[in-house]
Amino acid sequence: MILCVTPDKKLNGSCCVPGDKSISHRAALIGSMADGKTVIHNFSKGADCWRTLQCLEALGVEIQQQENGKICILGRGLNGFCEPDDLLDAGNSGTTMRLLLGLLTGQDFFSIITGDPSLRRRPMGRVIDPLVKMGADIRARCDNTLPPICIRGTNNVHTVEYTLPIPSAQVKSAILLAGMNGKGQTTVIQKLPSRDHTERMLQYFGAPLTIKGNVICLQGRRPINGQLIQIPGDISSAAFIMAAAVLVPGSEVLIRDVGINPTRTGILDVLKLMGAEIDVLEQRSWNGEPVADLMIRSAQLKGAEIKDPLLPRVLDEIPVLAVAAAAAEGETVISDAAELRVKETDRLKAVASELRKMNVEIKEKPDGLIIRGGQLRGARVKSWGDHRMAMALAVAGLIADGETIIEDAGCIDISFPDFPDVMNALGAGIRAEN
Repeated sequence: MILCVTPDKKLNGSCCVPGDKSISHRAALIGSMADGKTVIHNFSKGADCWRTLQCLEALGVEIQQQENGKICILGRGLNGFCEPDDLLDAGNSGTTMRLLLGLLTGQDFFSIITGDPSLRRRPMGRVIDPLVKMGADIRARCDNTLPPICIRGTNNVHTVEYTLPIPSAQVKSAILLAGMNGKGQTTVIQKLPSRDHTERMLQYFGAPLTIKGNVICLQGRRPINGQLIQIPGDISSAAFIMAAAVLVPGSEVLIRDVGINPTRTGILDVLKLMGAEIDVLEQRSWNGEPVADLMIRSAQLKGAEIKDPLLPRVLDEIPVLAVAAAAAEGETVISDAAELRVKETDRLKAVASELRKMNVEIKEKPDGLIIRGGQLRGARVKSWGDHRMAMALAVAGLIADGETIIEDAGCIDISFPDFPDVMNALGAGIRAEN
């Protein structure tokens, strides 16, 4: 699929975004480890989260799709899963692979997890190392780092005290899911905070988990019970609409029911730092997660410096923030983002390559980008098979001179299948063609 994007005069109206990917993954995984039924409303329609469901079904979990998009999971308990008959295929989803490894560490059987060519190039050593310390027998390619991954879990999970070498919600989550079957206390120490959806979800399900500063402690082998879950809108998906509303002159957009977990609201902080006008309205809580409506109005942005400790809270949003920087006054410097080189693609290289085609003055650094604002020009660009790249380039097309054509845009289905329709309902000019 290609997207054809024409410059827009303004965006107006209200919309919702898909259920949060990160929370959807965790609701499904933790619900499957619970006793009894878990019902999930607004489960993400993205391909990544459906991969998690398919893998859980292969492990013996009964999952029912109900009316109004509800998902019902009949939990297997902490260690009641079944050895799969075939490979577990995580597709493009690194979250599925890493968190599933944590769950499988506490299951006394053998399984193999693989993924698509992109995922098979993504290093998994950071999650494999602590899980081996917890008793799992794990084998992988290239010095035990690359998928496919063979894992034999254990019914005697070793508890650990593990200090994360870098902020990683996925590594932290894998350790905690493994620790659910550990005899005693599992402790994770993080030098800088990362997404805390797993901690919130485990606490909501009744797991004995405590947090003191950057130290997380979990008592293992304590059964949890199924719950009713309402998934907030994904702020990482909302980021593209936010950026478009800020950048397209005369725009005013309300995005309803968005998750505003403080470990994820870096996008709001950076856009406001650059001069955006964003109001956070009607704050409330859904199953331990803060939720609000966001009102965004257009504004002239200014360049900014984006680095630690803020950077981990905007890592997924760097492609669209680079577009915002390309339209801002002055220079924006992004640092401490070397992690982006091992995402779905090398996002730093991809962003620099494609925005240069659109007349953006942009320079790569080993750990980031230097971007000088100016007028974008429509061009034929490619997504590099990366859903966030495709949507960021669509936002760029809305403020460029002339038409922008985005190749290989079908990857948007990974996180936001309805993105063109939602944008067009607000007034955008995005046309999908096969």
